[in-house]
Amino acid sequence: MRRIGASPRDRGSLTGDTCPDIFELSDGNFAVIGTEATAALESELPADAARADYERIVIVSRETLVRAKADIPSE
Repeated sequence: MRRIGASPRDRGSLTGDTCPDIFELSDGNFAVIGTEATAALESELPADAARADYERIVIVSRETLVRAKADIPSE
């Protein structure tokens, strides 16, 4: 539906086409493009956190999320 936050190019990507990104979907959910880090981080999850077999842990840069903050709906 729409990008949340600044585009990769606006965040300083030289090519503007392969960087973390956040999108709001038409159903209200969010899709995230980030660095896949499931194997590296799964053992670091707190005891009350878990992921399903179809879920992955993804790293999104702090700048990407901070710059998206103003665009994330409060409800």
